[in-house]
Amino acid sequence: MSVSETSGHEAIPTEAQIEDLVATFYAQIRQDPDLGPIFGRVIGEDWTPHLKTMCSFWSSVMLTTGRYKGRPIPAHIKIGEIEPRHFARWLELFTATARDLFTPSLANAFIERANRIAESFKLAFAFHAPDPKVWVPNMPPLVQP
Repeated sequence: MSVSETSGHEAIPTEAQIEDLVATFYAQIRQDPDLGPIFGRVIGEDWTPHLKTMCSFWSSVMLTTGRYKGRPIPAHIKIGEIEPRHFARWLELFTATARDLFTPSLANAFIERANRIAESFKLAFAFHAPDPKVWVPNMPPLVQP
């Protein structure tokens, strides 16, 4: 496994490692009893376009390549059946996959960013939800009386 380190000791993945993570992670998603059916309904039979999009996304996140040009929050909000527990399961699988594939420093770099992304998504879902506290239990009121 080839991992380059910056002077700050943060691991930087290669594009091949990003592709490996995406392929391995989404193979697990497809088999997951909670997440698999949701992804299957949204993505359909051919996962190739989604996997390519996810490789571009993670390349942009981890390597600042700018390859990803999408708008992930509106795409996920329109699904409608996503619940907070799905984010927890997604993070659980993502964390396990990163730890299985990479050195601790590289796994932690991916996991840290995944957690930040999940928090951003939860805030966006809270903003669009009838009851924001379902998504962010300690969230202050969005509008002060």
